[in-house]
This record gives sequence, structure tokens and C-alpha cells, in this order.
Amino acid sequence: MKIYYTDGSCSPNPGPGGYSVILVDGEKMEPVRLGCDNESTNIRMEGMALISALEHSDGEKCEIFTDSEFWINVITKWSLTWEANGWQKKGGIKNLDIVQEVCPLYRKSQAKLTWVRGHVGDPGNEMADSWANKARSEKLVV
Repeated sequence: MKIYYTDGSCSPNPGPGGYSVILVDGEKMEPVRLGCDNESTNIRMEGMALISALEHSDGEKCEIFTDSEFWINVITKWSLTWEANGWQKKGGIKNLDIVQEVCPLYRKSQAKLTWVRGHVGDPGNEMADSWANKARSEKLVV
């Protein structure tokens, strides 16, 4: 089973953004997807990282670790009601384009989303954070 760590970064927020997807293969961890955007938010970059991990898994069973409780809730809970209501909710849905891209990918996948607390020394999360910042600052795309 594939194991991924994802993260997104913006500085300032909103501002230039980057994201990373780290693949864990035994003792080895390496970035397999990096992306950037000249004008974004942390939330958008976190969502893009999840999309990229789901695309990279190509339908295979996987576990994706993210420090974004927000996106886990969007994907596994809130979007179900929003979709049933024609993608509507009082006050609107921010980042609807990403929501509508990531939700079908997740539902077709064999992915398990797992929340990990950010910035507490988890090696995969720390590496994902570092590469997301690098993707942002160096405008890296892989």
C-alpha cells in the first residue's frame, strides 16, 4: 500500500503558494509531486496537494497523511451535503473548483485520509512542509 504525506504553503497568505506530495517507500521518502501558484492561499494549496496525491495513487490502495483537518472534513463529510444541495450552502462554498475536483477523485479511490498534527516532528509531515515551502519559493513543479 502506498503511503503519502501532503502539505501546502503560502507566504504571505494569500500570496505565492506551493504544495508537495511525499511518497514513503520503506525507509525512503521522496517528493513525487510539487506545484506552485503565484496567487493562492494555504487552503487551496493543501487541497491541490491532496488532488495530486490521489492522482499519483492511480486508484491503488493508499493512505494519505495531511495536517489539514479542514480538507478531511470537506471531503468526507461536508461535501456530501453540499453536493446533495446542488453544490450550494448558505454563504457559498469557498474553493468550490478544488472541492469539485478532489471529491470525485477521493470517492473513486481506495485512499484513506489520516490527519496528522503539523509541526510536531513527524518526519513525513516535516518533509512535506519543507518541500511545499521550497516549491513555493523556488517555483517548482514536478
